[in-house]
Amino acid sequence: MSKYRHDLPQLKGGMFLADGGMETTLIFHEGAELPHFAAFVLLADRTGRQQLKNYYIRYLDIAARGKSGFVLDTATWRANPDWGDKLGYSAEALKAANEDAVELLSEIRAERERPGVPIVINGAIGPRGDGYKAGKMDAAEAEAYHATQIGTFAATEADMVTALTLTSTDEAIGIARAAKSANMPCVISFTVETDGNLITGRTLKDAIEAVDAATGSYPLYYMINCAHPSHFDNVVAGDAAWLKRLGGLRANASKMSHQQLDESETLDAGDPAELGQRYRQLTRRLPQIRVLGGCCGTDHRHVAAICEACLPNAIFSA
Repeated sequence: MSKYRHDLPQLKGGMFLADGGMETTLIFHEGAELPHFAAFVLLADRTGRQQLKNYYIRYLDIAARGKSGFVLDTATWRANPDWGDKLGYSAEALKAANEDAVELLSEIRAERERPGVPIVINGAIGPRGDGYKAGKMDAAEAEAYHATQIGTFAATEADMVTALTLTSTDEAIGIARAAKSANMPCVISFTVETDGNLITGRTLKDAIEAVDAATGSYPLYYMINCAHPSHFDNVVAGDAAWLKRLGGLRANASKMSHQQLDESETLDAGDPAELGQRYRQLTRRLPQIRVLGGCCGTDHRHVAAICEACLPNAIFSA
C-alpha cells in the first residue's frame, strides 16, 4: 500500500531534494557497467542492489542534514519495453525489475524516514527513445506504450510517477493520460536545448500548455531537467500563468549542449557551488518550485551545494 499517493507532502510546502545524475555517477564515479545507460540492471544481484542502496543513502544523508524531505526515484528510467528488449528482458522480467526497484526504495524508506522529513517513492519513467532526440509517437500510441510500466508502479508502494527527459508533447500527453487511467499522480519533466526550447523547437510554455489542455491539467506539476540553468534562465523570467506550473528543477551542472555531452568520453561535472547559487536565484524568482535535484554529471556534491544554497535550515558545507 502506498504511503503518500493520496497526500503527497511536497504539495504542502517546504523544500524537497532529489538525487543527481544516477547513471553518470554510477558509470563515471563508481565504474558500474550500465548497458544502454540502464541502472535497473543492478537490481539483478546482491552486489548491484547494495551499490544502488549506497547511492541513495548518500543523498538521504544530505537531506537529513538539511532537514528536507526527499523524492526518491526508482532506477527505472530505462525500464520500458523497447530498452528492455535491447537488454534481453522479457515482459515478465521487466515487470519484476520495476517492482523490485520500488521494493528497494520501500526498504530504504522504512530504515531512513523520520518524522517531519518524508521520503516519497517516485516511479521514474524515461522516454521510449533517446532523451536527446525528438519523440515520434502520437499521444494515443504513447499512452498505450507507457501504460504497462505505469500500471506496474500503481500496484506497488510507489507514491507517484515522473516522466523524465521528455522531448515530445505527444509522449507527455500519453504518459499523463496513462497515469490518470491508473489513478497515479504524475509529474512531467521536459528536456530543453541551449536555447531553452524543446528539441522540436517548441517553447516550454507551449509544451506545458498543450499537455495541460489535452489532459485537464492532470500533471501535479512540471519540471525541467537535463539542461544547464543558463540554457533556460531567460525562458522562465516573468510572472506568466504557465510558470506557476513549474514545481521542480533537475538541471545539469555542465553547460555543454546535448550533442556535446553525447559525444564526450569524459564527464563534465561543472561547478557545484555555481549550480547551487543558480538554483537559489531561480527558487527566489519561482517560489512555487519545491523539488530540487540534478541530472547528467551531477552527484551528491552538487545536491549538497543546492541544499546549502536553497534550504535555510541546512547546517553543513558541501
